[in-house]
Amino acid sequence: MMNNFSKRVFDLSVAIPFLVVLSPVFFITALAVRITSPGPIFFTQERGGLNGNSFNAYKFRSMYINNEDPNSPREIDGGHPLVTPVGRVIRRLKIDELPQLWNVIRGEMSIVGPRPTLMQQIEKYSDKQRRRLEVLPGLTGWAQVNGNIKLSWDERISLDLWYIDNYSFLLDIKIIWMTFSVIFFGEHSNREALDAAGIRRRGRK
Repeated sequence: MMNNFSKRVFDLSVAIPFLVVLSPVFFITALAVRITSPGPIFFTQERGGLNGNSFNAYKFRSMYINNEDPNSPREIDGGHPLVTPVGRVIRRLKIDELPQLWNVIRGEMSIVGPRPTLMQQIEKYSDKQRRRLEVLPGLTGWAQVNGNIKLSWDERISLDLWYIDNYSFLLDIKIIWMTFSVIFFGEHSNREALDAAGIRRRGRK
C-alpha cells in the first residue's frame, strides 16, 4: 500500500540531489538547445496529475518551432523530421524529461508513477483508466521500463495499474534502476511484466 508521506520524502530525497548533481547537464543541454535552433529552451505543456488536476509539465525543447497542435495525442519519435539533431540525442537519453524534477519538487509529480497524460486524453478515460489518477504521475514508471512506446496504450494502462496495485519502496528502487538500463540500452517490451499484468499480446511477438 502506498504511503503518501514516505513517498513524498523519497521523492524529495532523490529530486533535490539529482538537480544539484545534474546541473552541468542542465547547463550544457540548455546551451545546446539555444544555439542549435531558434526558440525557447524549455517546452511547457498542460498535463493531468493527481485526481485529474492539471499542471504544467516542463521539458527541454527537442523540436523545431512548428504549427503542430502541442496537445495532439499523436506520439512523435526521435526520427520525426521536426525533432532537432540535439532533440534526438536528449530524447534518446531521456534528458529532455529532466526539467520535470522541478515538477517533483513542487509536488505535482513523483519520481516513479504513471506518466502524465494530456487533459484531452483524461476526458476520454474509462473508469478503469481513471485509476491512473489515484497517484501522482511519475518521471519514470513501470510501463516506461517495460516497453513504453513499443507498447499499445491499453498495455501501458494495464502496467500502470499493476504498479498501483503492487506498489512498494523496493519496486520504486527497481524501476529507477531499470530506467538507467533503458537509457543505455533502449526500450524493449518485457513479456514477463506484461504477463504479470494479465496482458495478452494478440498477433505480436
